Amino acid sequence: MLAHETNLASISAKDARLTANVIATMMAGWRSGSRRRAIEGGPGALASEVSDLLEQAIAAHGGRDLWANANEVAVRVSSGGLAFAAKLQGSAVRDVEARVSTRAQQVVFSPYPQPGQRGVLRPDGSVRIETDAGGLVQVRTGARAAFGDLRHKLWWDKLDILYFGAYAIWTYVSTPFVFVQEGYEVRELEPWEENHERWRRLAVTFPEGVHTHSREQVFYFDGDGVLRRHDYTAEPLGSLAKAAHYCFEHRVFDGMLVPTRRRVFPRRRNNRHRSRPLLVWIEVKHAAVRR
Repeated sequence: MLAHETNLASISAKDARLTANVIATMMAGWRSGSRRRAIEGGPGALASEVSDLLEQAIAAHGGRDLWANANEVAVRVSSGGLAFAAKLQGSAVRDVEARVSTRAQQVVFSPYPQPGQRGVLRPDGSVRIETDAGGLVQVRTGARAAFGDLRHKLWWDKLDILYFGAYAIWTYVSTPFVFVQEGYEVRELEPWEENHERWRRLAVTFPEGVHTHSREQVFYFDGDGVLRRHDYTAEPLGSLAKAAHYCFEHRVFDGMLVPTRRRVFPRRRNNRHRSRPLLVWIEVKHAAVRR
């Protein structure tokens, strides 16, 4: 039980009122439409229909139009934890702006790994470090395949952290908006009870070619459609790196609902989490939707 962690109730009263008003407005629009809508141009859940839960979740986090009209989402983020420290990169991501494209799987970290430089994840899965002027410092193609060797079991370099961190933040920022796109397979699982709450769950199979933790992931949403938990296997860390990833202290930035505090714990076989060790922590200071 995460007694020390809270959900929306833990944010300031002003933020809580703003969040509630935004969700209420979005939910009113969602309820006025069909409970299930066909996915345009691609396979979907429940016999080619989007489940009502997915529509509710998209509405709660900002709505389809917000994502469709945005070019990128920028988040000011810091991260760490045992998973990074074990690879000798415990302080690699501190006060970094991550610019996440909504048009392709491209992410830019700046400054990274040092002032005057930036890290880039490209849609083809390559990563590169550039100067702020665009000069190439270092590049790695096929970054995912590199994780299979002995060196990666012992330590990671700055390009490894860049690949892992950039695809992870892309996944977190784009959830749940991209789940209606072509190639995503979505189905609703049985509800899950935790901390005396009942969360509905979506199992999502990501398309081949999308860089993320694993193709099979599960997302947990509360009664308002707000993301509370996210399960996956962090494959670059190994097949046993099964994670229960919790989201807290949601805030609204430019109409988009964003968890500003994330904590990742090991996941047991019974689907419960272990309270320690803390594998990864993530803090978001600010976010902006750029059109």
